[in-house]
Amino acid sequence: MQRVHTVADSPMGPLTLVATDGTLSGLYMADQRHRPPEETFGERDERPFTEALRQLTAYFAGESTRFELPLRLDGTPFQQRVWAGLQEIPYGETLSYGELAERIGAPGASRAVGLANGKNPIGIIVPCHRVVGSTGGLTGYGGGLDRKRALLALERGADAADGQPRLF
Repeated sequence: MQRVHTVADSPMGPLTLVATDGTLSGLYMADQRHRPPEETFGERDERPFTEALRQLTAYFAGESTRFELPLRLDGTPFQQRVWAGLQEIPYGETLSYGELAERIGAPGASRAVGLANGKNPIGIIVPCHRVVGSTGGLTGYGGGLDRKRALLALERGADAADGQPRLF
């Protein structure tokens, strides 16, 4: 198993992208909860990330609403079901943890869904920011609520407060 990484600037601050055997396996923000230790990211090498960086640039510019990349999502079978469910949430829309639990066939498992959501290794591309509390309010986000608010604002074409996505 060979891991490499790169760091790219973005409106959300620096993003660390990790590839395992050439496939994207991580996208982490600065100060993100559940971020693996830097020494697990491997050597720095930008070559495997050309397409991911192109798609992220288009996403942040509002020119793309989908990511079409091969992903390596290592986790438990339940986490993988949650992460697959996240990828089904349409751009600009949100679901509650309970709604996501129902969609993946685990009604009543909203807390477990929340825990799996928080361990999502490929933030933004696997859109864990699209999951909200049962009343529609913003709840925890590994990258911080300001980033969650900014990502949702970007996808809605509006600002969290004044019409412009926040830059970090």
